[in-house]
Amino acid sequence: MVMMSGLRGVRGGLGVWAGHLGGRCGGRQAPRPRLPTLTTTLPYHNRLCQLSTVTSINLPPAKTGHAASQDVKREFMSLFPDIVRDLTEVGTHSDIPDAQKWYAKVLQYNAVGGKMNRGLAVSLSFKLLANQDLITPENIRLAHILGWCIELLQSFFLVADDITDGSKMRRGKPAWYLNDNLGLSAFNDAILLEAGVYKLLQKHFRDAPYYLDMLELFHEMTLKTSLGQALDLLSCPAGKRPNLSQFTMERYNSIVKYKTAYYSFYLPVALSMYMAGITDKELHRQARTILVEMGQFFQVQDDYLDCYGDSSVTGKVGTDIGEGKCTWLSVVALQRASPSQRRLMEEHYGNPEPESVNKVKDLYMELGLPATYRAYEDSTSSMIRIHIQQISRGLNHNVFFKFLDKIHKRSS
Repeated sequence: MVMMSGLRGVRGGLGVWAGHLGGRCGGRQAPRPRLPTLTTTLPYHNRLCQLSTVTSINLPPAKTGHAASQDVKREFMSLFPDIVRDLTEVGTHSDIPDAQKWYAKVLQYNAVGGKMNRGLAVSLSFKLLANQDLITPENIRLAHILGWCIELLQSFFLVADDITDGSKMRRGKPAWYLNDNLGLSAFNDAILLEAGVYKLLQKHFRDAPYYLDMLELFHEMTLKTSLGQALDLLSCPAGKRPNLSQFTMERYNSIVKYKTAYYSFYLPVALSMYMAGITDKELHRQARTILVEMGQFFQVQDDYLDCYGDSSVTGKVGTDIGEGKCTWLSVVALQRASPSQRRLMEEHYGNPEPESVNKVKDLYMELGLPATYRAYEDSTSSMIRIHIQQISRGLNHNVFFKFLDKIHKRSS
């Protein structure tokens, strides 16, 4: 299983701290207009079964999306040695140098190597949301540090996820627990990665008026993601065949909402909103609504890529069928399956043997799922664009459109 290309991977104002951040010292920003209460629901996942079956099985075109320019990515990456030093600096735990060296190794192997879209999204969003006088080199550096906090959280999820799933590859290289036969002891390294988040927040943001809000946000996102993981695992208990009666669109939507959407899409923007002095709860609620829906869209793409993606591009070998995961493809297949086709799913889904995996893939083709995915991706992207216009007035629409443009028809 993967949470958003990995894990299948959330209130305070700027106030008097503006001067400390390099912005103006003259108090808070002018209040932003309150938004109308959102009453619209976004039910397009539940309309999937209404899509007509298309006979063509040509796979949809795709692209590789990145959240920022190469210059911004280099700027972000240039901060990584400082992040490692902050977490392993001599003097903090000088009496256990071996553990500190190991911590550095854990960070260097697991925190880099991905697209880093979550981490890069913080500074990208901050630049689009903040008043111009707040967009200073120091504030951008702080936004990048928050981005690295998200990347560490992501790494924590991935290391634990790979142990749980027995995944062999991660980001084009062996999963961490397979290095030097670490096995289950690698789970302690996952805990180290998570602990790094709170060390960095304490070091760089403890004097910020929104420090408590950030702490609560990270804790909330960790809990939500873990609950989503639990729900996913309950759909396919370890050592047992998947319970296909639980493979409903309602359950699938709940899994991906909690396991992927909150921390992958809402968390980066929420952090940037706090830095920009945006504290209005209605603005945060509306941003959360559209970003969670976008995260669900992203996970459907991830499910598709697990089955049909190029492993040389995605950096991982698809395992969802063999592991019996509750995915968009499996749910839609069960919605459409005849009694005999359902029996085939019950016999082969969750069996890692290549013959069984191929039988399920053949059934997906027989049911026209690649073409259905094409229709779903295009219609959902259009629907999200409409919802952005409807629910994000008062926030810069480009924040949401840039997210959407980067994920539409992606290949990794």
